[in-house]
Amino acid sequence: MSYMDVAVPSIPAKFKSEKSYHHHHHRFLRWHHFSFPKLLTLSFFAAAILFAFFLISPHSSSAVSRSSPTTERRSLRTSSSAAWGGPEWEKHVRSSARIRRRPFGISVLVTGAAGFVGTHASNALRRRGDGVVGLDNFNNYYDPSLKRARQALLSKSGVFLVEGDINDALLLSKLFDLVTFTHVLHLAAQAGVRYAMVNPGSYVRSNVAGLVSILEAARSATSQPAIVWASSSSVYGLNTQVPFSESHRTDRPASLYAASKKAGEEIAHVYNHIYGLSITGLRFFTVYGPWGRPDMAYFFFTRDILAGKSITIFEGSDGATIARDFTYIDDIVQGCLASLDTAQKSTGSGGTKQGPAQLRVFNLGNTSPVPVVELVAILERHLKMKAKRKVVKMPRNGDVQFTHANISLAKKELGYHPTTNLQTGLKKFVKWYLTYYAPPSGSYLNKKGRSGSSSNSS
Repeated sequence: MSYMDVAVPSIPAKFKSEKSYHHHHHRFLRWHHFSFPKLLTLSFFAAAILFAFFLISPHSSSAVSRSSPTTERRSLRTSSSAAWGGPEWEKHVRSSARIRRRPFGISVLVTGAAGFVGTHASNALRRRGDGVVGLDNFNNYYDPSLKRARQALLSKSGVFLVEGDINDALLLSKLFDLVTFTHVLHLAAQAGVRYAMVNPGSYVRSNVAGLVSILEAARSATSQPAIVWASSSSVYGLNTQVPFSESHRTDRPASLYAASKKAGEEIAHVYNHIYGLSITGLRFFTVYGPWGRPDMAYFFFTRDILAGKSITIFEGSDGATIARDFTYIDDIVQGCLASLDTAQKSTGSGGTKQGPAQLRVFNLGNTSPVPVVELVAILERHLKMKAKRKVVKMPRNGDVQFTHANISLAKKELGYHPTTNLQTGLKKFVKWYLTYYAPPSGSYLNKKGRSGSSSNSS
């Protein structure tokens, strides 16, 4: 959650008996752990798809621009040097995908591998001997030089990172032809809540169409991989029950980002039901740490405190404190790997379902919400500098007032146990930040080309 921040081929399906229908409907309800009218879910999903077509249509884009002349629409640029194919490229892909851990190693395609979570997860998989192939388009949502630095880390670990887009069906088909991936860790997504007010179409292309592209490639593979993908705690939206549990309703999103992730969870159910894909969704809660995203508050708070600039702290309309369930990156990676390790095999082959397949969703959080003012206080101690604070009312930009994860299901099913508190985690982040951005002269502000640009001003 970000305060701190294709067409599908039509395939005939066999007619299911009434008994089979009730069986699958029961499985759907059990996955959500609660019962609400089926019509509500179908209506939400249909609305999301219609909204997607509206957003990506040229007419709608121009109409919004005309009605909001003060809002600049910023398109995302990707790497112009991206290229794939050829004997040498194929050799790198196969070598990177080779499993070195026997007999229980896995071979994983990691999308968004140059991203924050993607880099850490890819390195963790590689360290334990798994095969890993990364995929990333290096867009400019934030400074691509940080992504290139992460790519260098992956290269040192022996992970080959393919430059390309998840919506490139030919590229995905080629990768699945070259490698029999046992798993896909799908982390590529358009992140951030507030950026949706600038470029809404990017959320549909990446989080909805991009997910469909990955699922299409997986379900068409001769040997279908198990899928673990990043949903978000944002799906809880306007829910006021705490702590947030997987059994709570998620049909009231507060942002387009949240709506795109909720649509993704419904799409995942469809591909599990029709094609037998084993799918696990992970609802991340405010991930932070070294090599993090510059659009997250802890990151640009650090930058601005060091620069002597004022930082904006939001408060609720009634003066209530804004709080987040901050989760350290190593704990998130632990949950990702546990999800991969416990994922059952998909049951389909070449797009044909052979039997029921696993479908899961888990919260990955820290269970200890911390007020943003306390986050700032911790940063002040580690940076040995006082922040210039400016407290304002939280605007209507899709952010929510608090998040709090119930992780009992992840503990039970995944053995998930977060171990890093915010004090310790921020100490590690600040140490990395000062090392990464500080030139020999000692003044990180003089560093050129590495200052992570933020799409958010507060």
